[in-house]
Amino acid sequence: MTANYYRYHVFFCINQREAGQRCCGNHNSQAMRDYLKKRTKELGIVGRDGVRANTAGCMDRCKHGPVIVIYPEGVWYTGKIRMILMKLLASIYNRGALLNGCE
Repeated sequence: MTANYYRYHVFFCINQREAGQRCCGNHNSQAMRDYLKKRTKELGIVGRDGVRANTAGCMDRCKHGPVIVIYPEGVWYTGKIRMILMKLLASIYNRGALLNGCE
């Protein structure tokens, strides 16, 4: 087994449930994943030793949506994801520490 390929691996729940049911897909989670993917490319922090943004199915946290989890730390974030992503990008770009999680 090898060491971590990515510095951070970010999973976005994009699960979409039937109309009226709470889910991350109702909170623009796919657009937020696309935003992170675009910005990491623009900043040159994508790929090996950088950031990987992936979609995920239901993470069973629908009432907290939108939800992302960042590995290798296993830190979960909910709520104001766009703001969290901007802070995360700044932290990664400047080689700072990861945020505390669940903000």
